[in-house]
Amino acid sequence: QVQRVESGGGLVQAGNSLRLSCAASGRTATSGRTFKRLAMGWFRQAPGKERDLVATINFNGGAITYVDSVKGRFTISRDNAKNTLFLQMSGLKPEDTAVYYCAAEDRMFPSHPMNVHYWGQGTQVTVSS
Repeated sequence: QVQRVESGGGLVQAGNSLRLSCAASGRTATSGRTFKRLAMGWFRQAPGKERDLVATINFNGGAITYVDSVKGRFTISRDNAKNTLFLQMSGLKPEDTAVYYCAAEDRMFPSHPMNVHYWGQGTQVTVSS
């Protein structure tokens, strides 16, 4: 069973930066893939709203997508040697406030839209004005 643990969330002032990390372990139940062969993504969910895609990254980091609202501010990356996914967030705005989740699809490239098979537990990001 795949397990993911997010960290790096917190309370910051608008304009500041924050880096989220997602440490992954285990194998998927269906294909037996480990982290280095999985498509990954970051989602976020604000109170009263749907969980929305923020960014995706393919298995080796060569293909990346972002939602328009974070382009130029957020950077998704991964370190396959350490089984870790990152989201570097800069120029944070109050509207970025949400619980952020790392996610995996049991493919090497993400579907469009991403079809999530495994979720992390979430980490709270709060941006004050």
